[in-house]
Amino acid sequence: MLNIHPITRDEVPTLLSLIRSLATYEEKTHKVVATESDLLRDLFGPQPKFRALIAKWNNEPAGYASFFYFYSTYEGRAELLVEELFVLDEFRGKGVGKALMAAVARLAVDEGCFGLRWEVLDWNRAAIEFYEKLGATFLNERKAVAFDGEALRRVASEFSPHKNDL
Repeated sequence: MLNIHPITRDEVPTLLSLIRSLATYEEKTHKVVATESDLLRDLFGPQPKFRALIAKWNNEPAGYASFFYFYSTYEGRAELLVEELFVLDEFRGKGVGKALMAAVARLAVDEGCFGLRWEVLDWNRAAIEFYEKLGATFLNERKAVAFDGEALRRVASEFSPHKNDL
């Protein structure tokens, strides 16, 4: 019934469709600018930037998880950072999300990672309750911070040492 496996090149269009479904759920469709070419490059190129698992229910796409390494100098080891874990509405309540999280956790254990980390939107009560049931620790003392777009370019140009110093 349920099959979870690393995404293949042929499944990249499906992954992009699932990413767009997540964006629709989060009311952020305008934020998805990734293309199939971007995903192919960053999943399978010479320097992969992330990995992804796809969940299929009776061979039909049901959800996915995307993740990458995050290094802790405190621990002296990596952990996996789950960027996205998403299950289509019609497959919720069937254990797909739990199986995806377990599959990523197994990879983390098998690869010697010290942990698994992710973020959840503060309004997503269903996801928060799901993670609570799994026994997740919420890091309320932290705030997610980002430099995006123009702020990233400004900081990179204004506050960077000279190129020769790098």
